[in-house]
Amino acid sequence: MAKAKRIYGCTECGATFPKWAGQCGECGAWNTLVETVLESAATPAGRGGWAGQQANVKTLAEVSVEETPRFSTASSELDRVLGGGLVDGSVVLIGGDPGIGKSTILLQTLCSLAQRMPALYVTGEESQQQVAMRARRLGLPEDRLKVMTETSIETIIATARHEQPRVMVIDSIQTIFTEQLQSAPGGVAQVRESAALLVRFAKQSGTAIFLVGHVTKEGALAGPRVLEHMVDTVLYFEGESDGRLRLLRAVKNRFGAINELGVFAMTDRGLKEVSNPSAIFLTRAQEEVPGSVVMATWEGSRPMLVEVQALVDTSHMANPRRVTLGLDPNRLAMLLAVLHRHGSIPTYDQDVFLNVVGGVKVLETASDLALLAAVMSSLRNKPLPHDLLVFGEIGLSGEIRPVPSGQERLKEAAKHGFKRAIVPKGNAPKEAPPGLSVVAVTRLEQALDALFE
Repeated sequence: MAKAKRIYGCTECGATFPKWAGQCGECGAWNTLVETVLESAATPAGRGGWAGQQANVKTLAEVSVEETPRFSTASSELDRVLGGGLVDGSVVLIGGDPGIGKSTILLQTLCSLAQRMPALYVTGEESQQQVAMRARRLGLPEDRLKVMTETSIETIIATARHEQPRVMVIDSIQTIFTEQLQSAPGGVAQVRESAALLVRFAKQSGTAIFLVGHVTKEGALAGPRVLEHMVDTVLYFEGESDGRLRLLRAVKNRFGAINELGVFAMTDRGLKEVSNPSAIFLTRAQEEVPGSVVMATWEGSRPMLVEVQALVDTSHMANPRRVTLGLDPNRLAMLLAVLHRHGSIPTYDQDVFLNVVGGVKVLETASDLALLAAVMSSLRNKPLPHDLLVFGEIGLSGEIRPVPSGQERLKEAAKHGFKRAIVPKGNAPKEAPPGLSVVAVTRLEQALDALFE
């Protein structure tokens, strides 16, 4: 096989060099030279771009706009996150912390899909025996799924062309290397080129590919940022590895909505989908306790009821603590200033701790009113009713602003037995859902009066 010509480019200034060096000779930056294939004698001319297609100019009227067909993964929550199911030729990148369940959910999915269509599981981190042991421990069907242990991308693609699977898993992309490059697997150049070859193969053959990606200690996907741009869908697993719930969130999806959320429960038989996550997140104490309130957040295409807890205590430090789990800490500081200015309630001598039960991350502005309701309940040591729902955005001048999909949030609350809701006036329905009394407010002062009347 003829070797490819290689150059080393600086990621800071773009200068190229024939050999690697620790420092760029042009801009002086250290450790910025990355190996790149200039041309390859082994690669046929006109191989096309990442989409695997040759240049073909058409007008928009000539392009077919038929709806892309999908097929189910046999998991309603995974189908929801993918936008309704898998698309032929799509490439899905799944990232998450070690032990969060990436390999488990993909093995479950492929064992199920293998009963209906050809499927191939390629692992570069485990042996075939380890994969088989996990499948038996989870009680999965083993008679149809084909397993391969390989890290060379050329061998993987050659095998896939022979086996012709409709779905394939690569676990993980950081262990795959191409013989065209001399750098070690997991490097920027290796990950980028291996992913480009897989994307091209997927588009040409129609094989749907799942890529497992490692994450850095900050929680971002390891490797070059271009990796996320090359694939069609990027999914992130959230949740504590020692917890019961796992949240699968779509942060990029060319075939569906982003920020869609799938909820799974980790059991001794693998990941089980949670079809009604609101019931899981609303497992509360029997007696009413101060600092607890329920809000309706919007995740993807559905409402979800979650409990917000607050603890306000006298601070013995010069700078009181502001700690949030699942909420934006900067927004908490802003809302406490609004509470002081327009509600005449100071918290400059109080430590404030906030938590969203279940490990859900709520970053939308609809959490503002629930956040301050929980803070006020803990500060006054007065519990709020169990059947109370609160949501709404708070502006800097103390006004309560409406939020999107207010009607759907109220219907979800009524379905779970809530009797009273405090919402922005712009979200007040003409006819409230049966059994639900809606209180519409326009100012923060009105909301506080309605909470503790």
